[in-house]
Amino acid sequence: MQIIIVGCGRVGRTIATQLSKENHNITIIDIDTEALQTVAGKQHVMAVHGNGAAFETLIDAGANECDLLIAVTAFDELNLYACLMGKNAGAPRTIARVRNPQYTKDLPRIKDELKLTLAINPEQTCARELARLIKFPGAVEIDSFAKGMVDLIKVKIHADSVLADKKVVECAGLFRGGLRICTIERGKQFFIANGDFEMKAGDIISIISESDSAAKLFKTLGVINSKSRHVMILGGSKIAYYLASSLNETGIKVKIIESNRERCEYLSEQLDDAVIIHGNAMNQELLLSEGIEHSDSIVALMNTDEENIIVSLFAKDVNPDAKIITEIDNLSFSIIDSLPLDSVIHPKHLTGQYIIQYVRAMQNSVGSNIETLYSICNDQAEALEFRAKEESMAIGVPLAMLGLKDDLQVVCINRDGNIIIPSGKDTIELGDTVIIITKHKGLSDLKDILR
Repeated sequence: MQIIIVGCGRVGRTIATQLSKENHNITIIDIDTEALQTVAGKQHVMAVHGNGAAFETLIDAGANECDLLIAVTAFDELNLYACLMGKNAGAPRTIARVRNPQYTKDLPRIKDELKLTLAINPEQTCARELARLIKFPGAVEIDSFAKGMVDLIKVKIHADSVLADKKVVECAGLFRGGLRICTIERGKQFFIANGDFEMKAGDIISIISESDSAAKLFKTLGVINSKSRHVMILGGSKIAYYLASSLNETGIKVKIIESNRERCEYLSEQLDDAVIIHGNAMNQELLLSEGIEHSDSIVALMNTDEENIIVSLFAKDVNPDAKIITEIDNLSFSIIDSLPLDSVIHPKHLTGQYIIQYVRAMQNSVGSNIETLYSICNDQAEALEFRAKEESMAIGVPLAMLGLKDDLQVVCINRDGNIIIPSGKDTIELGDTVIIITKHKGLSDLKDILR
């Protein structure tokens, strides 16, 4: 596909990199020559220097012949205007990044008036992910499917866990068929689970479960999962705003520490139930005086990865029982995986996943649609949810007889709200949504699961 990206910031570069890996023809527009040279030098991307909201620049970039235009500059208004001009230039589909909380309620109207295909708010999406992790502090990561009815929950096996030194098949009785172990991470190694795999202390496993069974899962595993009542957010970014708003609605007490006075004043006006502290979150004395050692969850959302990592390690040292969540944008340093961080979230990567999900849905056949897509296990695998919309070779045949690809599992079937953790005898039927975990990248249609 021919895809134009307006904006060569961190989000634009991340999306360009991910879509380029999926073999799309990418053109990226920006006024920053150095940023363009950086991304063009690393990926097979065409760079166009200029104002991405200007009609002539869009024509030069090929907007009249493209399949999709994505506007992800730092300015909402510029993104919306670029999409409007892109439509006029001939782009059939447009996606805009819209981050301002004041525009959130207006997004349906904006989409309709500007005929946008999608309007994405990465910070709000990230805040939803964070809120789920705070709700279940025993989890390392949680990905949701089937409109929130199914979760893929990642947990770490400790030495005293009931799963330590057990084979996957031996856990069937423990879970009573309602759950399934899907993946195992051991250091830098990654495995899609089979019955003979023996789990060890230190492994990180992912388990598919109905959302309302999550609490029971943590109890079965002996994982501490007490509800967070006091959350400290370090940094007053847009993500912090959306997260605090969400947590306050559930009765959780939130304290935000932010170094910019104007931002503190804004947050104080917008968040009636949150405590806003003006100060440097890298100041240990301030953190201790504000009770970091008594917080149930601590979320590091400051301006740089380095600050977030350092303050998270400090928080873990003074409050080892707290749930620590760290925002990291730079995924290129493998050393991050070896650090004792509880949960790491990548906002820019989430945006890229959301857009790739849509792009693959554009590519697939009429027979099925991608409804959800997550890159999991350090980008070594994908978890996808397809909807079976028309007859195909994958319909009506027992899974054991389907001839599925290697390194691929069908882990869940949603049939009209009835969640099935399938065995080899189960079948995929019309209208089902099907959750797949696979090492194969680029699947865009349900038929792609077959050899």
